Amino acid sequence: MPDWNMVEAINSALREEMRRNPEMVILGEDVGNMGGVFRCTRGLQEEFGEQRVADTPLNEAAIVGAALGMALVGVCAVPEIQFGDFVFPAMDHIVNETAKARYRSGGQYSAPLTVRMPVGGGIRGGHYHSQSPETFFIHTAGLKVVMPSTPYDAKGLLKSAIRDPDPVIFLEPKVLYRGPRQEVPDEDYLVPLESAAIRQEGEDLTVLTYGAMTPNCLQAAEKLADSGTRVEVVELRTLWPVDIETMMASVRKTGRVVIVHEAPRACGFGAELSALIAERAIDSLLAPIVRVTGLDTPFPYALEEHYLPNVNRILRGIQRALKF
Repeated sequence: MPDWNMVEAINSALREEMRRNPEMVILGEDVGNMGGVFRCTRGLQEEFGEQRVADTPLNEAAIVGAALGMALVGVCAVPEIQFGDFVFPAMDHIVNETAKARYRSGGQYSAPLTVRMPVGGGIRGGHYHSQSPETFFIHTAGLKVVMPSTPYDAKGLLKSAIRDPDPVIFLEPKVLYRGPRQEVPDEDYLVPLESAAIRQEGEDLTVLTYGAMTPNCLQAAEKLADSGTRVEVVELRTLWPVDIETMMASVRKTGRVVIVHEAPRACGFGAELSALIAERAIDSLLAPIVRVTGLDTPFPYALEEHYLPNVNRILRGIQRALKF
């Protein structure tokens, strides 16, 4: 199997799906000849032509609007938003049209499109190139929201998203694009949506996380293992619909929970996860739920290391939960 980073795995997923489905189209800013800002679509226009890998103007509303129109008439559309921060001009099309296409048509139409976008910090992009907008989409009924952390999952989840009959928001942690490499099958395989992954088993505490925070949580768990504390790290992968069964089984086993994400704390996904745990497993908790998150401020240019949950901040959160 080839040893790929996340960019190469995403590129492979897109290439395989375009070969499998002649009705699939990719569109977005610089996705064609340039291969995208992060080169996830490199070489695709050369193989499939300008009609199927189409460069667009700098107009996110037009990109998503065109993709929705294609999807409603049977085209498999995969638009790319160059940075997740740029998606907001397209929110009307995503929230009011795409997410509600099946509902408002009484099931006569669906909107099978996958909106890809790089998200999060780690590249010192500041407040216009580093935001984590996942909760906007989780809050919107009719959307599935996915965020991988490994090359293997990135390929398998993206292929599942593209084949899904309903709209999927596919969030790609840009700091992991050229992060750890992994053996990835150079062939067709799927990772099911709505399935979490237990990245490390443990009995003393559960860490719930996703995206770029997963490697940090695993590093923290490894440090604690040296002192005999066994932390279970659960990566959600599909944020919505979330894998409640896997999450609750871990919480009931350990009785202690730390939730880690890089988006701001207020109304972040950690708040919803905390509520789900309180509703279903509060009688299993031995300590208050602890959240380790980004700050409720604009994303800074020069102070990323203070904004993002690093290993030390995660360790402090785990230690707080273990004190009770």
